[in-house]
Amino acid sequence: MLRIIDARTREPVDAAPALRGLTRVEVHAPGSDTTNLRVLLVGDLLVRTLELGGTPVWALLTGGRRHAELRAGAATLGIRPFEDSPDVSAGLGEAQVVHVTAEGGAAPDGVRIAVAPVEPGPPDQSDPAALRLALIARHHSAPVRLEAAGLDDARATLARWRTAVARWARQPSRPIPDDVRRRLREAWDDDLDVPRVLDVLRQVETEPELADGARFETYAYADRLLGLDLTRDLGAPS
Repeated sequence: MLRIIDARTREPVDAAPALRGLTRVEVHAPGSDTTNLRVLLVGDLLVRTLELGGTPVWALLTGGRRHAELRAGAATLGIRPFEDSPDVSAGLGEAQVVHVTAEGGAAPDGVRIAVAPVEPGPPDQSDPAALRLALIARHHSAPVRLEAAGLDDARATLARWRTAVARWARQPSRPIPDDVRRRLREAWDDDLDVPRVLDVLRQVETEPELADGARFETYAYADRLLGLDLTRDLGAPS
């Protein structure tokens, strides 16, 4: 079960306290800069994690006048659409409401995820998947400094993983080992610890006793959270 650290109390809170109960994820992003884009990206990761656990989610975007620019940037990064937030102050019977906002950002009272800023300004978005990987490679509570070296490393990692996934897909499928599945779920259920998820994938990549078919299934499964299009090169010439 996903537990997040409430930014107001610094205490862990169940993101879905009722079995199959609706969780409303409300992202507060008043601008369209890279920090606001990261806030929306964390909201996307939260929605994906809840859905992987079988929780129904209502994903909303509120605040600000530059949502057209923000939504355009979000679509480029593979962030799934969020509804415009109506007046839902009275609630609609949700079991939980989670607000996602930038550090120090305004949000109603309630459980809150605070997302650290991105420095410096807007980066080159010519490789959106590399930018997405660079933004999720650090925990959402830690600032991100986007630099050429980090983006180059993200591009190289994506190229290597996509090539490997396409190669592994040619081998007979094998189930994800129980231990690997457990480590993935423990990572993303622990306050959306995506960097730990990436560490598990690096371990799976080089584990000598793991069948290639199991590596493929592991990466395809993890990508339901990561949204990096790791299976993009399936069927491409080797």
